[in-house]
Amino acid sequence: MALGVWSCLALTFPLRASALPIAPVPGPDSLSTKERTTLSDQLLTEAADAATTPADTETNGMGSFDSEGRYIPRQVTENDLGAESLDEAYTSSMVQVEDGQIVEGTIVKVDHDEVLLDIGYKSEGVIPARELSIRNDVDPSEIVSLGERIEALVLTKEDKEGRLVLSKKRAQYERAWGTIEKIKEEEGVVSGPVIEVVKGGLIVDIGLRGFLPASLVELRRVRDLAPYVGRTVDAKIIELDKNRNNVVLSRRAWLEETQKEQRDDFLTNLKPGEVRRGVVSSVVNFGAFVDLGGMDGLVHVSELSWKHVDHPGSVVAVGDEIEVQVLEVDLDRERISLSLKATQQDPWQQFASAHQVGELVYGRVTKLVPFGSFVQVGDGIEGLVHISEMSAHHVDLPEQVVTPGEELWVKIIDLDLQRRRISLSIKQAAEGGIVAAEYQEHFGEHAYDDQGNYIGGSESTEAQQAWAEYYAEHGDEGMVPAADETVAEAAAVEEAVVEEAVADEAPAAE
Repeated sequence: MALGVWSCLALTFPLRASALPIAPVPGPDSLSTKERTTLSDQLLTEAADAATTPADTETNGMGSFDSEGRYIPRQVTENDLGAESLDEAYTSSMVQVEDGQIVEGTIVKVDHDEVLLDIGYKSEGVIPARELSIRNDVDPSEIVSLGERIEALVLTKEDKEGRLVLSKKRAQYERAWGTIEKIKEEEGVVSGPVIEVVKGGLIVDIGLRGFLPASLVELRRVRDLAPYVGRTVDAKIIELDKNRNNVVLSRRAWLEETQKEQRDDFLTNLKPGEVRRGVVSSVVNFGAFVDLGGMDGLVHVSELSWKHVDHPGSVVAVGDEIEVQVLEVDLDRERISLSLKATQQDPWQQFASAHQVGELVYGRVTKLVPFGSFVQVGDGIEGLVHISEMSAHHVDLPEQVVTPGEELWVKIIDLDLQRRRISLSIKQAAEGGIVAAEYQEHFGEHAYDDQGNYIGGSESTEAQQAWAEYYAEHGDEGMVPAADETVAEAAAVEEAVVEEAVADEAPAAE
């Protein structure tokens, strides 16, 4: 019996070398019955002690024996669920998410239209391409890479396809908003790359889409915004509305703040009346802005020219180098008023110095009004012919006498330089008078007497030469009727018309 137990132990429970005596163990045949029984008990005791030692159990990977020698298998797992089911235990081990929650995970797949993010949920979360970045039409591989750890916001725990839908840009937006609000409170500066040109301005990536109006990009308005794409700009936050997802930036405010000392020196040294050379930086409906080499000044449309200006673009263009006179410097508002026409000769003054009342001048009818017509008599100079001065007979409407574009002689009857008004007369011009000097030079001095009255010239005009050639070729035959013949013919026609009119009225009189 004892030998059988010993043999069983030797076969089924290999003892560690450290647990056995160093001296050779005698074989069972050389022991007496009493010795075999003693050895068997000793081995059973050592085996039981070794089985109850944790280190030995882990090392041998075996079970243990109870006091009666029964083998107890080693416990491989421990049931620590208690009353909880396996499904409940599995669910509780997963990450719990809610709509609007920000989670962190690892990118496990990048596709052309979506990205999969492992956040420890029962399934990977899906980030659609449009939810990866605040930029439009981006390639997901340019935004994220496999193995990258990112944050995302839960849009929906389960869509109609059972997917967890996430948004990287919304998480970025939520994180950035708190930072931006703090910067706004502290009147700080934000910085980011320009990612897009939109109607009216630029979009700047500051963690979210910040709008930079075109009028606030520089100290002066910029016409072409395309070169700014890709550039990193600094700007001040001037408007913040989280409900409307609206962030308005101003780079001009940042420039004004950083260049204030330089601008103050420039304005202090700029004096009204001095003439400066500058470059037209922009043209708007109400005038043109001119860069004076540090700051822009405005030339109002009324200060662009002595003539009437329909649009500033008809006088100047962006890039033109011009001379302007400083009219006013507003230190408080940091505004400079300029004048282009002040650097040019006043055409009214020039006209008044070269003409006087009573002179005849040649002009062109520009427009008709109910009380008369305007006639241009010089470069940018228009005078009024009142309806009472249009003809010797009564005139009801100006178009009965003249038409726009018609050229004719008029007499200056009044010249008010202070009010910049000239009164003209067609009726008095027909009576004759002194012709202005520039027209005497045009027609030749021989055509006027000592008083400036027109007396004609001895030299034939082109028209006279043409008639002479016609007479030389055709003779007197076929010529237009003589004056007396024309008058007689006209009288005959008039008499016939009168007689016809009387005949028509006769029946009615009867």
